[in-house]
Amino acid sequence: MADSLISSFDAVLSDLDGVVYAGPHAIPGAVESLRRLETVGVGLGYVTNNASRTPAQVAAHLRELGAPAEDHQVVSSSQAAGELLASMLPAGAHVLITGSAALAHEIELVGLKPVHSAEESPVAVVQGFNPEIGWKDLAEASYVVAGGAMWFATNTDMSIPQARGMAPGNGTLVAAVAAATGKTPLVAGKPEAPLFHAAAKRLKADRPLVVGDRLDTDILGGNRAGFATAAVLTGVDTTHTILAARTDERPDYLLADLEGLYAPYPEVMGDAGSYRCGAASAVAENGTVTVTGDAHDLDAWRAACAAWWAAVPDTSVAQAPKLEWRTH
Repeated sequence: MADSLISSFDAVLSDLDGVVYAGPHAIPGAVESLRRLETVGVGLGYVTNNASRTPAQVAAHLRELGAPAEDHQVVSSSQAAGELLASMLPAGAHVLITGSAALAHEIELVGLKPVHSAEESPVAVVQGFNPEIGWKDLAEASYVVAGGAMWFATNTDMSIPQARGMAPGNGTLVAAVAAATGKTPLVAGKPEAPLFHAAAKRLKADRPLVVGDRLDTDILGGNRAGFATAAVLTGVDTTHTILAARTDERPDYLLADLEGLYAPYPEVMGDAGSYRCGAASAVAENGTVTVTGDAHDLDAWRAACAAWWAAVPDTSVAQAPKLEWRTH
């Protein structure tokens, strides 16, 4: 395994939804790939924005799927939210929970008092994903936020992968309260760096690789943390959205799935504006990327990304080039 991608790292910080599983089912090959990490001496941590379950519940679900998971290996945005609130509020402060019992538990663990009504005089609102949330919950949060309370969100993922497709995530629920109040919350989880630093610290990892399926949370957060990042194509983002990524959301590596950790990563070489990866090559000129290769070959997309990102090195908005494909 000396020449595999994973041989350069001492830990994997893996996202869950869209990387390990989609809905209740494991993504093909994911569990085997995660188990294999121990055999090559690489640590494993799970970094999740899903605030609807406790880390212990997440670890139990992972074990049911066959994945290796101790409770301490799971770092959640609910934990990050608890730490953030505790750093800004006095002990015993009342916090309105717009989320799950798991989120309320994390708030309680840091010495704050979870409440569920504006009548209990909350000084802050914390909002996390819970599939049971309804209009009345969002209305209650809006009343408290509009009244001047501090507002926190565990995460702002706009969508969440489910077995039947993409469903609204916590970000859509947060957006509803934002639209009603004109306010903006402080965000505790991805894409902020502390969640990743906490996971690396738990694993005593110096060279972790962040693996995720979302540019706007996993890859951006990993980049902000100063860690290497790998995007997999088993969840939200695609080769097209990755190619168009804004600078801060560009991954270091592009993989089909977790099994790609164990293959040698092909070097991308640039020469006079032409970028080559494996048998494919790409050139970017005047907003067009011309790729010589097969659109089903990941090396072609790696070359295309290298060419386009070199041509557009600094962009704060996603920019998609026109693509032209040529055969060898």
